[in-house]
Amino acid sequence: MGRPALVEIRDPARKRELAVEFIRQIRAMDRDDLHALILRHAGEELAEFFIAYATNLIEREPDRAAENGSSLLLIGYLIRCFEEGLERRGSGPESPFLH
Repeated sequence: MGRPALVEIRDPARKRELAVEFIRQIRAMDRDDLHALILRHAGEELAEFFIAYATNLIEREPDRAAENGSSLLLIGYLIRCFEEGLERRGSGPESPFLH
């Protein structure tokens, strides 16, 4: 099975289908396999950053855990979009806030 076409991925309904399928695969994955996947694609440093960020967020606003959890998932998605944009341009971040 090949990679979906870019136009197809931009369709909001298709994005949701892909997200649901990805979550199903993650939920079915063995814990060690999931950990290896995280290390391979994100690395230990980014994983630790998200754990610290999520812990801080939940401790500050425990009554908004579901909303903040959703935001964290979307942040991860947007980071990946940002990375893909940098790859397409073949350059690093231009914002002084990212240095």
